[in-house]
Amino acid sequence: MTAYWCELAWLGGPDAETGVVVEVEDGRIAAVSGGAASPPRGAQRLEGLTLPGLANAHSHAFQRALRGRTEDGSGSFWTWRDRMYVLAERLDPEAYFALARATYAEMALAGVATVGEFHYLHHGPGGAPYDDPNEMGRALIAAAAEAGVRITLVDCCYLQGGIGEPPDQPQRRFSDGSAEAWVQRVDDLAASDCARIGAAIHSMRAVDPGAAATVAGWARERERPLHAHVSEQPAENEACLEAYGRTPTALLSEAGALTASFTAVHGTHLDDVDVSLLGGAGACCCVCPTTERDLADGIGRMRRLRDSGASLSLGSDSHVVIDLFEEARAVELDERLASGERGHHAPEALLRAATEDGHVCLGWPDAGRIESGARADLVTVALDGVRLAGWAAEHALAAAVFAAGAADVRHLLVDGREVVRDGRHATIDVPRELHDAVLAVVA
Repeated sequence: MTAYWCELAWLGGPDAETGVVVEVEDGRIAAVSGGAASPPRGAQRLEGLTLPGLANAHSHAFQRALRGRTEDGSGSFWTWRDRMYVLAERLDPEAYFALARATYAEMALAGVATVGEFHYLHHGPGGAPYDDPNEMGRALIAAAAEAGVRITLVDCCYLQGGIGEPPDQPQRRFSDGSAEAWVQRVDDLAASDCARIGAAIHSMRAVDPGAAATVAGWARERERPLHAHVSEQPAENEACLEAYGRTPTALLSEAGALTASFTAVHGTHLDDVDVSLLGGAGACCCVCPTTERDLADGIGRMRRLRDSGASLSLGSDSHVVIDLFEEARAVELDERLASGERGHHAPEALLRAATEDGHVCLGWPDAGRIESGARADLVTVALDGVRLAGWAAEHALAAAVFAAGAADVRHLLVDGREVVRDGRHATIDVPRELHDAVLAVVA
């Protein structure tokens, strides 16, 4: 049994609580109590604000290598995508492992306990399967384990280069050829205590409605999380309406995808019917504001989704930055810009998206809360740095959400294991490994 004394801790309510003692045994929280003015004998001090471990619900790990390299001029989502494809062509399992390990370690430094890896880079150049057809996916699972974080490998079905079009040269690495072949490959992936296997429909541009129904059925029968990119760009909506007379959300509904286990990623350009479909299903929407800004996707109206019955989660997607505090506050701040009003999302609601709801959408319902029986994930944010200096206990939660950054994370515990201490990763020299892994694939 190990005890931690938290100067301040968030236990799910509208305010942080002082003097919280968290007892940990066998990777689980055994007990939580408050009101301890000083640490009990033998307890480890966690000075600052302690939160549940964060969940990064949407990641494309290889895109970390593009950071800062696609900002040199005008363009659109589609021109950025062309440069992303060039990078994807350069990766093999060894290079992908190194890049993902460093990227997941950067996430750990930012307080992330669980990552949802939306994985579509499956095969070798030209689309030829590796001897192990899941070699790339297994590399990602191994990378997360070495970085000290849990992973949900959200394995993605990707079959078309566009509606009715075959995949082009780089997209051949993504495609299994059919939904049935995707099922056969993914069925060979096994979950563990630190890894889950989920499913993804890349988008209704890349998967036809019949194949989408096959993927949705696979996820439903096995009780796995199901994710899909949904209405990220207006062109996606227009293509679906022209080809099928339906929005992407309506197509997914007809395919049987919309359940409480479904997560719509982005949801930037939803109409009112789409919002009602997602909310009525009790689905989740994963918002990735820093990527949505970078790619000029637009600003989603997430308050409408929450009011309709949907939950929200957060992702860093292309990893323009890896900072779940920035993603959280951007949900509110970007919506203020779009609406001209403040106060759409309370600080505790934004934290819930970054913790509990993010874990639920990745298939970890026993994580994301500081309570007895939950997984022992704790992230402690320093309150004595320049961003948060002058904090008061009654405002600590709002201050952390609207002013803290990844660099303020001092400690991270994942399943009771110390992954980050005093702002340093326990086993990985993260800046050096990022430098080497990125240059290996972009130089």
